[in-house]
Amino acid sequence: MMPSRIEPDEHEVQIIAIRAQGAGGQNVNKVSNAVHLRYDVRASSLPEAVKTRLLALRDQRINRDGVVVIKAQSQRSLEMNRQEAIERLRELIDSAAFVPKVRRPTRPTRASQHRRIEGKVLRGQVKALRGKVTD
Repeated sequence: MMPSRIEPDEHEVQIIAIRAQGAGGQNVNKVSNAVHLRYDVRASSLPEAVKTRLLALRDQRINRDGVVVIKAQSQRSLEMNRQEAIERLRELIDSAAFVPKVRRPTRPTRASQHRRIEGKVLRGQVKALRGKVTD
């Protein structure tokens, strides 16, 4: 069973329409179809553990104040850019919500130790045969 996805609250997400950068003809100069998404992690309704892991991420989209800033401008439509920005925010939150399983160190088995030593002995024999040949 897959864990439930943590969704950001719509009221906490601030979306601002801006003009896109780069080439695109006349349309790019007159239509504001790029999107700036701002999401304040510290003031959000996320669980505290997820907030902590999200703020600990070394991600350039999270500034010092704990605000996630995502810019989406790859689509021509404002609504598609808005959806893309929200999806990127969800992916960022999902990456912080995932808790890796703690690895418990185990000792190597006797058979694996034996195979390792056998391999070392064989390599040593091969290297010993590389010496100078004397008659």
